[in-house]
Amino acid sequence: ARAWSVWEGGTVSFYPSQDRMQSFTNEAFALAFARIECHYFINAGFFERDDQIIANIDRVRHIPGVIVQGRYDVVTPMKTAHDLANAWPEADLQIIADAGHAASEPGIIDALVRATNNFARR
Repeated sequence: ARAWSVWEGGTVSFYPSQDRMQSFTNEAFALAFARIECHYFINAGFFERDDQIIANIDRVRHIPGVIVQGRYDVVTPMKTAHDLANAWPEADLQIIADAGHAASEPGIIDALVRATNNFARR
């Protein structure tokens, strides 16, 4: 569990963080994290099929959306954001130049806060 957690912790951020890595090496955290991730993987992310979101995009097309993607995200590759944006051109695709996968990265935080504030003003 610890090896799994440390590997994942090392892939989520563009900028490595000792604090983040310490949490991923914590035995209790590592076990919980590995169990949750395995549960999702074993259940295919709880999707019926790999393209479920894109295949059903018409169900949410009318809802305003922002797709925030870190340029260096190796967990969810850039192709997935581009595929979603192509299927949902009404959404605003934002590529964060200096970010990976983690929502805690400064550029991702900024984009998510801006999107949330824009939605609040609508």
